[in-house]
Amino acid sequence: MIVRLLLLLAVLLGLAAPASADDISAAGRGVVRIVTIAVVDGQVVGFGHGSGFAITPNRIVTNAHVVDLAERYPDNVVIGVVPSEGDKSYTGRVIAYDSQADLALIEFTGARLPPAALYTGPVTEGDPVVSLGFPGNVDLATARSAADYIKPMSPVRSEGVFSGRRTLTNVEVLLHTASIARGNSGGPLLDRCGRVIGVNSAITRGEEGDATFGFAIADTELSSFLREAKQPYASVGTPCTSIEDRLRQDSDADARAVTDAASARRDAATQAGLLREAALEKARATAQHSRENVMAVAVLLLVAGALAIGGAGLFETRNERRRGVWALGGGLFGVVAGITVFVLRPSGEIDLPAAPAAQAAIVANAALGKLVCRLVPERSRLTVSSSEDVPLTWGKGGCMNGKTQYVPTAGRWERVLVPDGEQAVSVLAFDPATRTYANTRYLMSAAGMAAARTARGEVTKTCTGDEAALARLGAAQAAVRATLPPLPNEKLVYSCSSAR
Repeated sequence: MIVRLLLLLAVLLGLAAPASADDISAAGRGVVRIVTIAVVDGQVVGFGHGSGFAITPNRIVTNAHVVDLAERYPDNVVIGVVPSEGDKSYTGRVIAYDSQADLALIEFTGARLPPAALYTGPVTEGDPVVSLGFPGNVDLATARSAADYIKPMSPVRSEGVFSGRRTLTNVEVLLHTASIARGNSGGPLLDRCGRVIGVNSAITRGEEGDATFGFAIADTELSSFLREAKQPYASVGTPCTSIEDRLRQDSDADARAVTDAASARRDAATQAGLLREAALEKARATAQHSRENVMAVAVLLLVAGALAIGGAGLFETRNERRRGVWALGGGLFGVVAGITVFVLRPSGEIDLPAAPAAQAAIVANAALGKLVCRLVPERSRLTVSSSEDVPLTWGKGGCMNGKTQYVPTAGRWERVLVPDGEQAVSVLAFDPATRTYANTRYLMSAAGMAAARTARGEVTKTCTGDEAALARLGAAQAAVRATLPPLPNEKLVYSCSSAR
C-alpha cells in the first residue's frame, strides 16, 4: 500500500531542468530530496522532506532528524529518494544513524548518482561557501501539489561566506551566511569548487531584524560518522583554483615541458654526435691501418714473385731447368697472389650509426612498457577525483594497457573516453617525449552524457594500426568533443616513470 501510494505520486514526475557545466551544478547532480511519508492503517498521517547528497552512487548522507520517524517506525514510514535529474524516485532505507551528530546514511537501488567528495584541506574565515538543497519556503511558494515534492528538479543554490567553527549541542558545526531554510537539512555545504565541507543542519532565528546564520555539521563530524559506519568516501585536499587559471598555468607548464624535452633531446643528440664522431674516427683509423697492412702484404708478394721469376731465368742460363720451372711457378703464384690481395684490399669505408633524429622518431612511436604515473599537484585541479598513482602500460603505436587505442594528435596521443556507468567524459592524453599523462574531465548532466554516448557510437576495446580505423576513431572523438561544455571541471596531470 505504501509503495503503491509513492508510485502513484511518481506518475506525475517530469524531467529535471538542465544545469550549466560548472562545479556547483556538477555537485548538484548528486543532491537529492529526501521525502518521508508516514502511513497508519493505510492512511497518510505525516509527510516531511529534507535534502541529502550522494557519498557513493547509491548511498546518501542526510541529517538524522530528516529520517528520524523512519528510524523509529520503519514499518510505517517510507523514505523516498528523489534525484535532481531523471524521471523517477526511489525507495531508501536507513543503514547508519547518529542522533547526537545529527547524521544518517541512506541506501537505495535503481539508479547511480555522481558522488560528492569531501574537502580535507583548511577552510578559512571569509572563504566563499555554497549551499545546495530544497528549502521548504521555496516549495511552499512554487509547489502546486504533493506530487511536486517527488518531482526531480535541480537543487536551490545560495551563496555566502564561512564565518567560523562553533559547538552546537557538543557537535562541531560550521557557521555560515549562505541562505538556508527548513528543507535544506541534510544538504551539502560546499566550497566554490563543489567539494563538501559540511552538512546543513540548522539556522538561527532572526528576531527584530537580526541577521540569519546557518549551521552545518562540520567535516570532522561527517568523516568520523562515515568511518564509524565503515563507509568509504572520496576526499580531496588540494586547494581550490579556477579551471581557467589552472588551464592557463598548465598550458605554460606543458610548453616548458615540451621545450625542456626538446632541449634534452638536443643535448642527447649532441652527446650522441660527439660519441659518434669519436667512434667514427676510431673506426677510420682502424680501417686505414688494416688497409695499409693488406697493401704491404700485397707488395711483399709482388716483390717475392718478381724475385722468383728472375731466379727462374738465372737457373735457365745454368741449364738447371727443373729448379727454374719451380722458381718460375712460385714467382708467377706470388705475382698473382699479390695482385689479388691488392685488388681485394679493404676500402677504408665504415658503416655509420643511425642518426639521432631517426632514433627520436622511432622512440616517439615505440613501446615504453609498464609505467607508474604520479599526480603533479601544481599542475592539477581536482574536485572529486582521487590523487592516487595511476599504473599504465604504454605499447607501440599508441596502445594503452593492451586494449585502448589512442590517436596521434598535435605531437601526442589522445583518447576520449565516454563511460556507460559514470557521468563524466575524460579526454586522456599521453606524451611519450615528456612522459606526461593528463586526464581532463567533464562532469556532465544526464542529457549531456546521452549526447556524448550517441556521438561516441560503438566502443571497440582493441588496439589497431590500421589507418582507416584510426581515422574513424579520430572522427568519433571529434564528434564527442563537440558535445562537451566549453570548460572542463578537472585537469589531472601526471608525471610517469618506468615501473621498474
